[in-house]
Amino acid sequence: MDFNLLVEALQVVFLPTNFALIIMGMCLGVCFGTLPGISSSMGIVLMIPFTYYMGINASIIMLVAVYAGSAYGGSITAILFNTPGTAESVATTFDGYPMAQSGKAGKALGLAMSGSSFGGIFSVLVMLLLAPALSVIALEIQSPEYFALTLLGMACISSVGSKDLPKALSTGLIGILIALIGMDPMTGVSRLTFGQLNFLNGIEYIPIMIGSFAMAEVFKQVINRKTKNEKTTGDAGKVSLESISLKEFFKYKATVIKSAVIGTCVGILPGTGGSIASIVSYGEAARSSKNKEMFGKGAEEGVLAPETANNAAGGGAMIPTLVLGIPGSPTTAIILAALVLQGLQPGPQLMAEQPLLLYCIFFSMLIASIVVFFSGRYAVKAFAAVLKLPYGLIAPMIVMFSIIGAYARSNDMFQIWVMLAFGILGYFFSKFKFSAASLILGIVLGNMMEESFRRQLLISDGNFMSFFERPITVVILIAVVAVVLFPIISNMKEKRKHKKQLLLNGLMLCTMYYR
Repeated sequence: MDFNLLVEALQVVFLPTNFALIIMGMCLGVCFGTLPGISSSMGIVLMIPFTYYMGINASIIMLVAVYAGSAYGGSITAILFNTPGTAESVATTFDGYPMAQSGKAGKALGLAMSGSSFGGIFSVLVMLLLAPALSVIALEIQSPEYFALTLLGMACISSVGSKDLPKALSTGLIGILIALIGMDPMTGVSRLTFGQLNFLNGIEYIPIMIGSFAMAEVFKQVINRKTKNEKTTGDAGKVSLESISLKEFFKYKATVIKSAVIGTCVGILPGTGGSIASIVSYGEAARSSKNKEMFGKGAEEGVLAPETANNAAGGGAMIPTLVLGIPGSPTTAIILAALVLQGLQPGPQLMAEQPLLLYCIFFSMLIASIVVFFSGRYAVKAFAAVLKLPYGLIAPMIVMFSIIGAYARSNDMFQIWVMLAFGILGYFFSKFKFSAASLILGIVLGNMMEESFRRQLLISDGNFMSFFERPITVVILIAVVAVVLFPIISNMKEKRKHKKQLLLNGLMLCTMYYR
């Protein structure tokens, strides 16, 4: 590490104009993240035209700050409205929204902000210290590891959403089936399209996510609300950010550190992104927690784990993007395009030709994460003002943003109908205790699962045992088995313990009776 470059990068980042761009980019990122469907990737696309005449350092610094801010922004609406602003914040709804309903919205937002900041800072430090070494490891990850990783994500369904494992798994399989709709990625043959041209390109998961969560929640609130002035949160709209003390934060240090490591490691793998990281870290937090029964009902760890992981994944995804020229996520693919537009060629030569730019990127992400921690309360206050309105006024606003988010993804009216259809489906999922989160997880992982599985079979001439020939794959598969069996064994032990307790109680009653 060149300390002269570090000092020079700090001087560049703290130039008044560049520092102002970091603040502005972070604020815009939070706004983009809160709007359903207007994710970090679309936000960066919208900002690219403004960077043409800004210069290399200034333009990339601002885009990276937008990226960092959007990772936190999605948690605000996920917690307050059960409406994930981004796919990465889906897991935050599992416990964040129940906390809001029980009057702890401020606490949930404070936990999300603390986890986001820690995850972002952790991943940036990893980038600064280990980027070249980790990029070499990323190159070793091949189809078997990707397939095993998607299996691990699907196995985490047993820890999220529905407490009924058969329902959760069946919903996840439906999600995988939906992911298969469209053109076969290897042969180009249409499948499951039923002769509809709208299905040839597949079904976007963003409209499905918006419908299954945002629209389904609107239907649920409108149908079930008891009074015309019912609010969305348990504290009647009086939401204020609660600062989390260091003592309280370090109470969950094991969960936070594990989630940061998971997020960074998953983010480093090209093409994965924060959605997988947040689900895996949530599942691990639920598995290892001493208060498993609280997950899904408002567990604080259930907010910290996914928010820490998805922000750490954002930093991790920058490593293969900058060092190898391979995008670590859809959003970093757009940042990659922005670098090319500036006349740069991402990859190993970038480290040799533009080392100052790399350090500027790292420091801008670090500063953006720190700024999120101190300025997040202002974004919360803005949404708190909205929550003071009756739900009869809030519901149309959610519907309007949902329609905009579904349409803006591809400027296609068909996506709005998809969103509405899955809104109705999501309402019935909620009513009959199925897991909408499992559906989204199946859709997100389905394409990667299929492509990596089929690619490996093509490479190995149909040899299924090739999945067990690589050590990393075997380790991940062992983790998959452990994640699947753990809740089953825990339930069996709980039932035995309950039976023993009933037997002991019966014996005590008999003894007391005969005395």
